[in-house]
Amino acid sequence: MEKPNPTRLVTRRQSLGDHIYERLREQIVNLELVPGQMLYENELSERLGVSRTPVREAIRLLANEQLVDVLPQRGTRVTLISVRKVMEVQFIREQLETGAFREAAKLWDPDRHQPVRERLEACLEAQEKAARESDLPAFFRHDEQFHRLIMGVTGNETLLLLINQMRAHLNRVRFLSLLDDRDGTRILKEHEALLAAVESGDEQRTAKLLMAHIGKMGDVLRRLENRHSHYFCP
Repeated sequence: MEKPNPTRLVTRRQSLGDHIYERLREQIVNLELVPGQMLYENELSERLGVSRTPVREAIRLLANEQLVDVLPQRGTRVTLISVRKVMEVQFIREQLETGAFREAAKLWDPDRHQPVRERLEACLEAQEKAARESDLPAFFRHDEQFHRLIMGVTGNETLLLLINQMRAHLNRVRFLSLLDDRDGTRILKEHEALLAAVESGDEQRTAKLLMAHIGKMGDVLRRLENRHSHYFCP
């Protein structure tokens, strides 16, 4: 009989914890788990069909991102949306993403980036379909994919990792705005214009369009905070 490989077992357990983390993180961003909601390891383990070990690991990772608060002897609570943190992340997003989109426009080569172009077209088609079907989680996933695909043209993996790690707090507000305003048609048109600007190699126009696309967070945040004050904290 083959002896258990401790390294393999650890890897499998970590991979499961990562999977649970990603699943819970997406549910927090999509407001399936709402700000202020209590989470309990036993209930999560039963619902997800796993032991408490990967759930505990996932909660630790979420706590590191300040997406949950671990309350001793009480459970875990999804954090309220911090207005301060959202605006901090928004500032970083504007700086990093604008630079990435400008670089993508500078580097864009129609022949070399044809596979990326095809994936972007498929992404926009899938996003349009999700808008027609009012599938907001799918719409949001494709929205994120669109931005990642264009930033991926830079080849800067560190940039992509950093942006992905910091976006969850901001994305809760973006998803709440999508739920409230249902402005998918506008977002799709802006994505199409952004893609055209990148393909043209016009760095200045790309940056201008991107800031118009993502730079309204202050107004959006104030509006949402008025409508959903129980979701927010300073």
